Amino acid sequence: MPIWRQTRCDSDNVSGETAIDQKQDKDEEKFVENTEDDTDRWKGKKDPFADEGDGSEGTKYKTLEWWQAGAIMIAETISLGILSLPSVLAAVGFVPGLILILGLGVIATYTGYVIGQFKMKYMHVHSMADAGEILLGPIGREIFGAAQVCLLIFTMGSHILTFSIMLNTISNHGACTIAFGIVGMLVQLIFTLPRTLGSVSYMAVASFISIFSACMITMIGVGIEQPDKHPLATVQTSLAPAFLATTNVVFAFAGHVAFFGFISELKDPKSYPKALILLQISDTTMYLVVAAVVYTFTGSDVASPALGSAGTIVSKVAYGIAIPTIVIAGVINGHVAAKYIYVRMFRGTGMMSQKNFKSYGIWAAICLVLWVIAWIIAEAIPTFNDLLSLISAIFASWFTYGLSGVFWLHLNKGKYGNNWKKMCLTAVNVFVFMMGAVICGLGLYASGTAIAADSKTSNGSFSCADNSGS
Repeated sequence: MPIWRQTRCDSDNVSGETAIDQKQDKDEEKFVENTEDDTDRWKGKKDPFADEGDGSEGTKYKTLEWWQAGAIMIAETISLGILSLPSVLAAVGFVPGLILILGLGVIATYTGYVIGQFKMKYMHVHSMADAGEILLGPIGREIFGAAQVCLLIFTMGSHILTFSIMLNTISNHGACTIAFGIVGMLVQLIFTLPRTLGSVSYMAVASFISIFSACMITMIGVGIEQPDKHPLATVQTSLAPAFLATTNVVFAFAGHVAFFGFISELKDPKSYPKALILLQISDTTMYLVVAAVVYTFTGSDVASPALGSAGTIVSKVAYGIAIPTIVIAGVINGHVAAKYIYVRMFRGTGMMSQKNFKSYGIWAAICLVLWVIAWIIAEAIPTFNDLLSLISAIFASWFTYGLSGVFWLHLNKGKYGNNWKKMCLTAVNVFVFMMGAVICGLGLYASGTAIAADSKTSNGSFSCADNSGS
């Protein structure tokens, strides 16, 4: 079967196929022959939502159109990451910063496509844990599953942290920061309670409108006020600050960990590439424009999150408009984390689709535990850039980049030297894997150095002090 087609046309329809379709069919037949043993091994497993049927009873999960999936992917990805990108240009310079954003964006598009290929080959894969089982057996399942949940919880924590920064900015530090963090946790917990992504997709559209509007207000505000007219094309820096900036860009493309789950809830999984392209065009374009404009008018004094770069009043307005993004993007990450645990507990049972007190109670309990842990993380690491850098180094380096290289190498095992195209793609995917390893290693060094330095100057963990920097 072709990578983006689950079934072949019947013989009486073959004559209507284009020459390109026929060539894809022949190439895929050869691919299936070369991997038949591996396919047979997983033949007994299927998509966790494959048996929903057309009945009206029970919770239905496969409800997403491609544009809805794209909207959710945009809301998950274009959220907090974009707010750190102007500070990336301040750290490494205007030109290197834009090249870094564009280059990592192009690579993230390719690695996202490979994730889709892997899902089409192994339709039962619903999470990184399922992919880990294919690669490394039961041990891989546990390692990948734990890492996926940890990444999502840390990201949820970053949304709680940003929520507290937002309330401190708007209220002029009107209450204890810990209390603001608890409010953020409870608000996002409530919106995580619906069990299907279809319920979240319309909120995702509001999230995108929110972050787009907030960024526009910030760009207009800094353009009018022009607090610093001295942006630098290049900046002399050391390894740790430069790589801290790199990991912040990686975080901006850190949505890949949830892609398997999004594809599982598509009505037509073959439409996933359209959702991916919608995401990557939207996020890369916004990242480049916002980073360039805000840094051009603020220079080295740019704030992170960037919404604080404009004047006091403009920052309050921008943060107010950004509330839907701060909440909804956190909700999506919380939903994916809870869905992984819920599916892991009840896969193949009637509990997956039942609508009763027990099923809702278990889902709510999972969500509550995850958000409490995320709140603890947000209070323990109270510096925005440091938290994003740590998340990127440990987790996003692999889920967005390194592991996709492994997925491709697994899908094409034994065919690396078949032709020049395969040899080039093999080199590309080996490079992607090595890039993930380098980002992880150097990113840990950079984030550790930054956390140690900031611990001496910041307000400290579990502090009531103002964390907005205003």
